[in-house]
Amino acid sequence: MPSGGKMIKLHVHMQLCLHMDFLPCLNLLPVGADVKPFTPEKAKEIVMSLQQPAVFCNMVDNWPALHWNTKYLSALLDGKTIQFRIGMKTMDLVPQFETRCSYVEATLQEFLAWSCGQPSCLSGPFSCYEYSKYWAYADYKYIARLFEHKEEVFQDIKWSDFGFPGRSGKESTLWIGSEGANTPCHLDSYGCNLVLQVQGRKRWHLFPPGDTSFLYPTRIPYEESSVFSKVNVANPDLKRFPEFRNATAHMVTLSPGQVLLVPRHWWHYVESIDPVTVSINSWIELDADHEARVEEAITRTLVCAIKSAENPSDADLWLNPTEIEATSHDINLQYLNRAVSAYFKCQKASVSEQAHPSSFGAEKMTSASRKRRKRQVGTEPEGCKLLTHEADFSTVKAEKLQKISFGPHLIQVLPQSQETSSMDARAVESDYRDLIHGNEGGHFGKLHCARKLLVMSNDCEMPANQMDSDGSPNASQTTLSTNDLLDCLVNPHVISLVAQLLLERTRI
Repeated sequence: MPSGGKMIKLHVHMQLCLHMDFLPCLNLLPVGADVKPFTPEKAKEIVMSLQQPAVFCNMVDNWPALHWNTKYLSALLDGKTIQFRIGMKTMDLVPQFETRCSYVEATLQEFLAWSCGQPSCLSGPFSCYEYSKYWAYADYKYIARLFEHKEEVFQDIKWSDFGFPGRSGKESTLWIGSEGANTPCHLDSYGCNLVLQVQGRKRWHLFPPGDTSFLYPTRIPYEESSVFSKVNVANPDLKRFPEFRNATAHMVTLSPGQVLLVPRHWWHYVESIDPVTVSINSWIELDADHEARVEEAITRTLVCAIKSAENPSDADLWLNPTEIEATSHDINLQYLNRAVSAYFKCQKASVSEQAHPSSFGAEKMTSASRKRRKRQVGTEPEGCKLLTHEADFSTVKAEKLQKISFGPHLIQVLPQSQETSSMDARAVESDYRDLIHGNEGGHFGKLHCARKLLVMSNDCEMPANQMDSDGSPNASQTTLSTNDLLDCLVNPHVISLVAQLLLERTRI
């Protein structure tokens, strides 16, 4: 508290400033003003240019969404049922893909009762799943659909604070899980990702795009915009996937009130480490998504053509539950042509825009910011209208990146040291306040099938008679499967090259 003399001097100084029209020099702010460490413009610059994961702190303190804990959401949903994915807590060498999980329809109140071990769960939708052995995850729940009759709650989420005016809960996704709930390691083909942690903590295992070959990418199970890893990064099978040793894990435990930036094409495996977790995310469109849609169209065409020609097998659930059906070759080819057309249309618009820049273009925002987009014949991919001036930020020069100041409000997610690699991370428990572990080193929603799926993908295990005594494949007996062929054909590097050649052919 200032002394009486200091108060008098301050009063005199203010009076002098008032009389001399120097009020701006005081930089006064209204009482109770919400001061954030980054302006929306600076936050957007960081999001669109930073090529490594980082955690924003103290950016969402005034967001009503911070009150979206499970009890509040349960009251808000008022008995509405949602789909939960059920998985085993036991750690296998094989990833728990969505094709290997069960699904139940339940209210959030029933989920909370189950997670607390209440007797009422003995006859409810979770009655077959003992809490100590299973986890449950209501993942990819689009808020626009979940609260379609309560649109006022969209404004509880204010991505405008990160430089995206008009983006709210309508363009966001909700995730509710129990301890152990996880998302298999994958990369997203489109955009970058902002993730707000609301309740509980989640541990993120992230790997840079340069580690793609070490993560053994696969498109089986197939899902548009998701490239999965064959490796269970939390419990890797190093005999089968020896190159994973070369991957560089970046790990962070995200706590409530923090926002994680996941840059484009960073691999990530996410697990809930508290009894109940709630997260909200939004995928931000990037200029590179134009070509990515062409690549995804090529991938879908190849996967559907080859797998549909194969004799159907109940043991090979190659289509992820998020995909409604295997689309026909004609439909896939139409979508490919529209993706290519949209690519050139946006390129032309970009050239025109550079010649005639718009003063308000940077403020335009799309209302359709969904990671997965359902295709409809006769309609163009979202393409050009999805992307505005985000490219202006993605082309920031290297010297500008150096000006990004890390500190208590923007924390780097650093690589793991060899001593505390992701393989041993499960044995390392941190204090609730610890953020960084180690410092060296589209479809609208997930339209799951209602049926229960507990079948392993047929490319996950190699029969014993095809292994030598030392555990290596027996070359004389190994039979390559259709999935092996597909893993080569739709490898991200191959698809990228095919897309470039195809676009070049179209340009001629």
